[in-house]
Amino acid sequence: MKRLLTKQQARHLILAHQGLLGHRKFEGKEGIMAYIKKVGCVQFDPLNVVGYNQELVLQSRIQGFRSGLLEELLYEDRELVDGWDKNMSIYPTEDWPFFARIRESARNRLLSMPHVNAIVPQVVERMRAQGPLSSSDLEYNEVVAWSWAPTRLSRAVLESMYFTGDLIIHHKERTRKVYHLASRFLPDTYLQATEPNPTADDYWQWYVLRRIGAIGLLWNKASDAWLGIDGLKSKERTSAFQGLLAKGKLLVLQVEGLDKQEFYMRAEDEPVLDEVMREDCKFPLRAFILAPLDNMMWDRRLIKELFGFEYRWEVYKPVVERQFGYYVLPIMCGDQFVGRFEPGLDKKMNELIIKNWWWEPDIPRTEELFQLLRNCLEEFMRFTGTVAIRLEGPLAGGERPELEWLAPLLAHS
Repeated sequence: MKRLLTKQQARHLILAHQGLLGHRKFEGKEGIMAYIKKVGCVQFDPLNVVGYNQELVLQSRIQGFRSGLLEELLYEDRELVDGWDKNMSIYPTEDWPFFARIRESARNRLLSMPHVNAIVPQVVERMRAQGPLSSSDLEYNEVVAWSWAPTRLSRAVLESMYFTGDLIIHHKERTRKVYHLASRFLPDTYLQATEPNPTADDYWQWYVLRRIGAIGLLWNKASDAWLGIDGLKSKERTSAFQGLLAKGKLLVLQVEGLDKQEFYMRAEDEPVLDEVMREDCKFPLRAFILAPLDNMMWDRRLIKELFGFEYRWEVYKPVVERQFGYYVLPIMCGDQFVGRFEPGLDKKMNELIIKNWWWEPDIPRTEELFQLLRNCLEEFMRFTGTVAIRLEGPLAGGERPELEWLAPLLAHS
């Protein structure tokens, strides 16, 4: 039986699933693990303007988050691992067996490149003798064809062995990956595990369910929510939805005003649905900043339909085609998007830079909202290690009375 939700209840369902409804519900390394296990993965991106994407995802959800906590879970505790999921991602190490098909596909690619495969034994021996290595530690300087562009053979062999699962990322030096043998760090129970999804249908159903859980509520439409799942086309996706419904692993929802569209959530998350559908469901308001590749934003058409907010990450667009800016982050208060801003950092002065600010239309600019936004920005400053805000670019040259509420946080104010 389909359950009927208002748009507001649908918004609350996604926000509650994401740990964004009301006060933060996660804290410390335990909170990071709880959140990532719930959603499956967070997406990695190498750009660092005010923090890496995965850090920006977690700062909005984890009380007192700092990047060192995530690095400990990845490179000391080994409870998390860098791997391919929603493109490059971070996921629980215990999920390693489920990605056997991806590693097998990578092994077949490696075997089709004999000039790369031939030096794999040499790399293994070097690591056994010397420990972790990056591409700069290897002397294979021949330039070879590679996925994005021609690259050094050193990089090609390390990345190939990483995708086959022979190597893991031991640690990172900024964006440089330093690799070591997976067998040194991952237990045999993961490395030698039987494929948990014996058939292709099992695999597609597992992956579709995983992506629904990554957001909380999803529909069966093409979108970035399905990125990184090689071979999953519309036919396979629809078949997976049908199989999951037949097994009782999905709930079908209807949203008022979107009567022709079915929405789906994991059956295991029904307690969250029950909570947000209570007539007396209330939550304390909190303002927070979302990452550009935030789990919640993976299906931007869905966000536009339910929240009335249109967002495109314009970082790779030519300047003349950008509507807003290079690296612009959305800001929410409660269940509403209230604006977006383009940030930067001055590490020498320990200042958070706001290069531009855009309000969403029809947002009542009340003193309560201003206070919540000040609280939000103070928390963001703690995350970035800054002590004040500086207005720059279009904001620096003239009066902006609609931003007077920022005055207590401004440098030299």
